[in-house]
Amino acid sequence: MNMVKESQLKPKANVSSYIHFLVNYRNKFKEQQPNSYLGFKEFSRKCSEKWKSISKHEKAKYEVLAKLDKARYQEEMMNYAGKRKRRRKRDPQAPRRPPSSFILFCHDHYPQMKKDNPNWSVVQMAKASGKMWSARTDAEKQPYEERAAFLRAKYREELATYRQQHNTRKSLRVSASKQRRGKPASRKANGSNLKK
Repeated sequence: MNMVKESQLKPKANVSSYIHFLVNYRNKFKEQQPNSYLGFKEFSRKCSEKWKSISKHEKAKYEVLAKLDKARYQEEMMNYAGKRKRRRKRDPQAPRRPPSSFILFCHDHYPQMKKDNPNWSVVQMAKASGKMWSARTDAEKQPYEERAAFLRAKYREELATYRQQHNTRKSLRVSASKQRRGKPASRKANGSNLKK
């Protein structure tokens, strides 16, 4: 019950200018066409097209709304006394997820692209990499997909080993903790003692 109260009191997170536009566009669409239904994918596509076509002056309205919403959220969070979500720390011993075939492709081509275009931003590099990847044939993508598949298989093996070791360490800690408190190590041990 206490947790439900806390979650109800937590301030609503702020949203971007695009989300403010999306909500406004949805409300206008419902007013203009109350009986029509658009699927999420279709509606998202229409919103995206409309967002790209509106003027900078009109976008500025939504940017102001986003800034006000961010200020509201920050102020409410300063006064919020409830629990805050903490990001779970990653175990440094856990294996890292393998890169996808596209990421492997990017790693191979990044140095040359950076050399050819030293002033490009990360976004420009990512867009160019995406276009290069899309232009590749399946045969050209094959070596990257094979490397990615190999790395995924290796990751699964490492993850299985890690989980097994982690569970072993965890059970050892639990049994050691119980022994320190004077409790039997397991229920089976306790049950067998009672039968004798």
